[in-house]
Amino acid sequence: MELQIQDLVSSIRKEGIDQANLEADAILAEAKKKAEAIVAEAKTEAARTKEASEKEINTLRESAIVSAEQAKRDAMLAFKAEVQAAYERLLSAKIRSSFSGESLGKLIRAAAEGEDLSAYTAEVAEVSDSLKAELAEEIKAGLTIRPTKNVQAGFRLAANDGSGYFDCSDEEIMEMLMPYFRNLDF
Repeated sequence: MELQIQDLVSSIRKEGIDQANLEADAILAEAKKKAEAIVAEAKTEAARTKEASEKEINTLRESAIVSAEQAKRDAMLAFKAEVQAAYERLLSAKIRSSFSGESLGKLIRAAAEGEDLSAYTAEVAEVSDSLKAELAEEIKAGLTIRPTKNVQAGFRLAANDGSGYFDCSDEEIMEMLMPYFRNLDF
C-alpha cells in the first residue's frame, strides 16, 4: 500500500509537474505573442513617428527656403532703395552746383532765346552780381531778374502777363530725371 501511495504521489507529482509545464508553456507562448504584438505595435508607431518627423522636416525646410528667398528679395529691395536714394542725393547736389553764376546765366539765356525779353521775368534763388554781369545784355533788352522763395537753385522763366512759365528749378529737373534712375534693375 505504501508503494501504491508512493506511486500515487509520484503520479500526482508527475501530473502536477506536467500540468505546470503545460501551463508554463502556455503562459510563455501567450507572453511571446504579446511581446511580438508589442514589438509590432512599437515598429508601426516608430514608422508613423518617423514619417511624421520627415514631413515636419520637409515642411520646415521648405519654410526656411521660402523665408530665405523672402529675405533675399527684401535685402535686394532695400539695397535698390538705398542706391536710388544715393543717386537722388548725388544728382540733386550736381544739379544745384551746376545752377550757379555763369552756367545759370547761360541756361536763362538759352531758355529765353528768340523771345521778347521784356515779356519775361527770370525768378532765381538769389540775384548775384555775377548773374547780373552774365545777363547784362538780356537785362538791357528788358528781361527782369528777381529773387523768389519758390526756387532754391536754377530758375523759372515766367511770362509777365501770368500766362505761363518755364520751370528749370533744381526740383523740377530732379523730377524730370529721376524716372530714369528709379527703374534701375539689379
